[in-house]
Amino acid sequence: MPLQNRVDPFGAIHAVPERGLFTGNRGIIHDPETKTLLKKRWALPAWIICVCEYQGRRREPMGRNRPGGKAGWTELFFLDEPTALAAGHRPCFFCQRARATEFLRCFGETAAIAEPRAPQVDARLHKERFASSRKPLPPIQAEEIARLPDGAMVAVGGMPFAVRGGVLLRWSFAGYGKPVGIETATRGSTALALITPATTVAVLAAGFAPIWHASAGGDQAP
Repeated sequence: MPLQNRVDPFGAIHAVPERGLFTGNRGIIHDPETKTLLKKRWALPAWIICVCEYQGRRREPMGRNRPGGKAGWTELFFLDEPTALAAGHRPCFFCQRARATEFLRCFGETAAIAEPRAPQVDARLHKERFASSRKPLPPIQAEEIARLPDGAMVAVGGMPFAVRGGVLLRWSFAGYGKPVGIETATRGSTALALITPATTVAVLAAGFAPIWHASAGGDQAP
């Protein structure tokens, strides 16, 4: 049975077979004895995105990965970066320093902060992302979706779609569906909402290029 550690664009955590390209965490939110989640879904405001392979290190998912046999951070998995970014995570400064630095640079540019710091990003994201803010997703119009940067994700009738190249890609844990025109995908739907936090949308618009799953038709890889 798969562990409950696969994250969807809304930030909810599921138990499905598909793992995805990236891992990451929100602190320690599991019981290593049963390898199940605790009631809480985060332990700190820094939600990060990590690479699955780093310097040959090995971890036991939801195990005891700290010295003394204690539970370490809970390994979560994402289809790709647009998925993790939509859920409110950002690149890790330990295993993805270059990408984390670029994300922070774009944040500083959009927020007019000369020397941005990661805690500033984390504080904003914690208030904006759906899984931690407990606020309804902000509504959006179809014409606004057309102006979103690549990598932003929206909900159409409650279903997640990613914006790429002026079209929408239906998201699933296994990958993306075929491209659909925005007008076609949204026609007749009165429930359109922005999933990706506003801060991250601004970072994407400033030039941060997310790494996509192969099913999106791209050639980027972690």
